[in-house]
Amino acid sequence: MIRKFLFVLGTAAIVSSCVSKKVYNELEAKHAELKKENRRLSDELDDLAKLKNQLENDQATLQSNYDKLVADKAKLESEKAAVDKQLKTLQASYSALEINSDEALAANMKKNRDLLAQLEAKEKALAQEQARLNESSRRLHELEEMIAAKDNAMRTLKETLSKALNSFEGKGLTVEQKNGKVYVSMENKLLFSSGSWAVGAEGRRAVVEVGKVLAVNPDIAVLIEGHTDNVEYAGSGPIANNWDLSTKRATAIVNILMENKQINPQSLTAAGRSEYAPVASNASADGKAKNRRIEIILTPKLDEISRMLNEL
Repeated sequence: MIRKFLFVLGTAAIVSSCVSKKVYNELEAKHAELKKENRRLSDELDDLAKLKNQLENDQATLQSNYDKLVADKAKLESEKAAVDKQLKTLQASYSALEINSDEALAANMKKNRDLLAQLEAKEKALAQEQARLNESSRRLHELEEMIAAKDNAMRTLKETLSKALNSFEGKGLTVEQKNGKVYVSMENKLLFSSGSWAVGAEGRRAVVEVGKVLAVNPDIAVLIEGHTDNVEYAGSGPIANNWDLSTKRATAIVNILMENKQINPQSLTAAGRSEYAPVASNASADGKAKNRRIEIILTPKLDEISRMLNEL
């Protein structure tokens, strides 16, 4: 990408003196687009690196838990071997005592039987603990597979959404995966008129496409967040401020999604964030445009993973 940028820059420098101002301006615009694309790719690379680090940390934690289970199993096996040896010694002693006098034999036999009962109880407890460790190891393996399956499912979901929303590329809509979630971000220029929470025809079409994907992915929690820039709401009517406006816009998106009867309303949450979660500086018009947006945040339901973690 940088090499392509340098080529365009060099070409612009060479021909700027001998081409028309229109061509020169077009080259400059192309140059700006390439710089913007380079920044976006760098940001995406940073996000992927953070996700990779997070997954590596999770893997290290799981490996540490597994190593501890293996060590506990080895310790129990060593204790069991010691108990077996002690049991054999006592059994041999018991056989020798049987040839002694009746009185001594009776006393020794009672003592040995009590000890044998204790050892058998401990051996039974050790066997139960071994079974528990084996079950924990099995569940840990299932948990690792479940986490990997969730990651693959979210990656597939992101690819499906990107394909379904391909026609809106360049219209203020982006789809990205980070922190184990999928984010569909739509700038207000695609959805709403200034100060309005009524969704336009083009924006409605984009939301309906998102709904089609969610309808076939019922195990996804959907959070719809409305965001504004820092310009104070100056309109009249039922809207008091940017908090009201961002909440009504989020609710408008929820209402469109609920038109798809295959989507479970219990999976949907609408939230207004006003101006307090910006993605760009409000010092420029371009930054304000990026901050005026709807974010649809898709999160896998982790109830089963939480249950398995509690059982380990």
